[in-house]
Amino acid sequence: MSTLQKVDQDYEDVRKQLFDLAEQGDEAIELMLDLARESEHPRAFEVLGQLIKNNAEIGEKILKLHKSKKEVDKEDLPAISRDPTNNNVFIGSTAELQKMLRDEVVIEQEPDG
Repeated sequence: MSTLQKVDQDYEDVRKQLFDLAEQGDEAIELMLDLARESEHPRAFEVLGQLIKNNAEIGEKILKLHKSKKEVDKEDLPAISRDPTNNNVFIGSTAELQKMLRDEVVIEQEPDG
């Protein structure tokens, strides 16, 4: 297995684990919300707040994971694809282009005036 394949596999594994944690966090939030409503105990609401905060942090970790993967993929691109493309544009008639291509130098100056 190549290094690139290992990185891809690790990315998929971590991504799946984070999504599983987020899903479990959603379930825990729902249960804790019901418990906090029923008990009306301040500690239950405190724990609920912590669960919500932890679930939000998992979302941030997923975004950071995507960003890291994107950077790794960008580094693996061949150097040619990162170099700028310079295009030359010929402005003139077809006849002038044909003469230039046949190595007949055509330079016409516009009259001043």
